[in-house]
Amino acid sequence: MKHIQKSEEQQENWMQQEQLKERDKKPKIAILATGGTIASQGRNSLSLTDYGSSQGIQPVGIEALIKAVPEINQFADIVGEQIYNIGSSKLSFENLLALAKRINRLFETSEIEGIVVTHGTDTLEETAYFLNLVIKSQNPVVLVASMRPSTGLSADGPLNLVNAVALAASPSAKNKGVLVCMNDQISSAFGVTKTNTTNTGAFQCPDTGYLGYMQNAVPYFISAPLKKHTYQTEFDVSDLKTLPRVDVNYTTLDSDGLLIDAAVKIGASGIINAGVGHSNMPEATMNSLMEARKRGIVIVVGSRTGSGMVTLTEKFEKLDFVTAMMHSVQKARILLMLALTVTDESREIQRMFEEY
Repeated sequence: MKHIQKSEEQQENWMQQEQLKERDKKPKIAILATGGTIASQGRNSLSLTDYGSSQGIQPVGIEALIKAVPEINQFADIVGEQIYNIGSSKLSFENLLALAKRINRLFETSEIEGIVVTHGTDTLEETAYFLNLVIKSQNPVVLVASMRPSTGLSADGPLNLVNAVALAASPSAKNKGVLVCMNDQISSAFGVTKTNTTNTGAFQCPDTGYLGYMQNAVPYFISAPLKKHTYQTEFDVSDLKTLPRVDVNYTTLDSDGLLIDAAVKIGASGIINAGVGHSNMPEATMNSLMEARKRGIVIVVGSRTGSGMVTLTEKFEKLDFVTAMMHSVQKARILLMLALTVTDESREIQRMFEEY
């Protein structure tokens, strides 16, 4: 009897030790590097807008990036991978497709529990929204960048990276779609946009507000996204090598429809029109859009204002146009490209603009 009691005590001690190990176990996080300011260097600490390849200085790779910020190891077991090393203004959809496929593959075939993507700021919101529509996992995907190079005075990259890793490692970040972590703020891919050329507080969410904030490398969520995202979407890029061509026409005072006509001639499958106000436009612009629609090109009407919603009015419905709802022009283009891989029926695409 005494021997049995000792065995039970040993079993209980073993269980407690295992629970402690499980509690202390760090998640495995992959950092996928793609380039941008966060990987750039300047000539000196005051080279805050003129750096990197413009000064003949090569960007740093993923190994150097991880080594420069050892604090990230407090939150996760880190693995790094260089996907490409390109300023985000130079990215192509071929690059984005490769990135999306790699993320999906990592979640499918490895023990990776979260992914951080380091990225340039110029087109970060477009990459984030694209990934938000095509990644097929509930695990966290966090995009992070910096507005200042690593050599700059008060560089923002190191703390941004620490916060991004801590966020990706947090169970609270699961099932919230693709996130952007910048300047202590947590943004949804749907809501975030770059609002300033150089300021460290450039990334804001004018219509949706932030999802939460980072404090001492701890995420505090105050809201959750309601739009469908990631595994909830109907988009599958696993076999795609290209995306349909979609062009943008920017409406200004007394603008004509010649750029729209040109988009038709070069083979656009869709056109996004950035209208004034609630997607208003000159008659010449409207006439060209109507003609393009007659030729089977999907027309999405949005606004150049930067915030607000463009809803489906009776006029637009009669013209068989799609309205951008609360999508910025650049995100409307991303969504239309993906929508056209599924259908060219305007009312179905309108549904997508309302759901995503």
